[in-house]
Amino acid sequence: QVQLVESGGDLVQPGGSLRLSCAASGFTFSSYAMSWYRQAPGKERELVAAMAGAGDSTNYADSVKGRFTISRDNAKNAVYLQMNSLKPEDTAVYYCNAGRVFRGKKYDYWGQGTQVTVSS
Repeated sequence: QVQLVESGGDLVQPGGSLRLSCAASGFTFSSYAMSWYRQAPGKERELVAAMAGAGDSTNYADSVKGRFTISRDNAKNAVYLQMNSLKPEDTAVYYCNAGRVFRGKKYDYWGQGTQVTVSS
C-alpha cells in the first residue's frame, strides 16, 4: 500500500522559514522522482520543486528559486522542502508527489497535503 505522509506545515510570519517532510512507503522510493506541489485557494495546483530519483537533478518554479530547496534521503524514504524567506503568496496546501514512467505506464502518487500559512 502506497503512502505519502506530509508534515511540517504551520503558520509562519513573512520572512520566516519552514521545513516540510514527506515520509514514503509502499514503493521503491529511489526509482521515483519526488516533487512538491502547492494549491492556494481558488488557484490550480502548481509544481514547486522536483528532484530525480538519484537526486542528481532538480527543478524549481521561478517563484521559489533561491528561497526553497528540495532534498531527499533515499535511505529513509523521505523528501524534504526547506522554505526560507516565506511570503504571503506562498500560503497554500503543499502536496508531496511520487512519479515515474515504467514500461510505458505512468505511476503517480499523492499525499494528503499540509497547510502552510504565511501571515503576520
